[in-house]
Amino acid sequence: MLKDKVGIIFGVANKRSIAWNIAQAWHQAGAKLALTYQGERLKENVQELSADLGAESPVLPCDVTRDDEIQAVFDQAGRQFGKIHLILHSVAFAPREALEGRFVNTSREAFRTALDISSYSLLGIARAAMPLMTEGGSILTLSYYGAEKVVPHYNVMGVAKAALEASVRYLAYDLGPQGIRVNAISAGPVNTLAARGIGGFGDMLKYHAEHAPLKRNVQGKELGDTGVYLASDMSSGVTGEVLYVDCGYNIMGM
Repeated sequence: MLKDKVGIIFGVANKRSIAWNIAQAWHQAGAKLALTYQGERLKENVQELSADLGAESPVLPCDVTRDDEIQAVFDQAGRQFGKIHLILHSVAFAPREALEGRFVNTSREAFRTALDISSYSLLGIARAAMPLMTEGGSILTLSYYGAEKVVPHYNVMGVAKAALEASVRYLAYDLGPQGIRVNAISAGPVNTLAARGIGGFGDMLKYHAEHAPLKRNVQGKELGDTGVYLASDMSSGVTGEVLYVDCGYNIMGM
């Protein structure tokens, strides 16, 4: 389904990452992939994971707060692959203290950091990718229900995800004439490294499973399958959308 497609994955941290579920699904569908990592601490993990994707899967450093590092990723990808068709943006961060206590106490610096890394980085990546996406393609990012409704302890990340979802729509408008589609998956809670930084996350998982229409939490494979759908020609008429994959939790009023 993705044969002869080339993609770059931003945001794989370990085997629990949503990004890794999507990377595996894209690989199984035939795509060639490059992975990025942020900081030496994650380098070894990402290198080990890349071995499962084949010898043609480079692992490249990228701090998404630095435009020169983003550009270096695409320069290397251009030299190795020539063209890019798929981008996965799975990058989000807020200082721990901003995910505790009251949202009103969020510092200016924590707000700036969350919006820069979690939202603006999508623009920076899309801008650098455009020259290599000459055959069109798909840019996919990851959001969460806290962008739309208040989720206790999610705080400034909810604001950052709201900005991310708005960016998806504006990028879809900008890039549509080039045949580049931009969409987001809003996943239900998944026990990832990043999620563990949210206060009361275990209670969130339990509550979600009890109240979602399917009476369970979403599985990694389901997110991977959705990632393949949004990357492939099966969704060729879909852009600017936020697709909920949360076992139906978002439809509930009570």
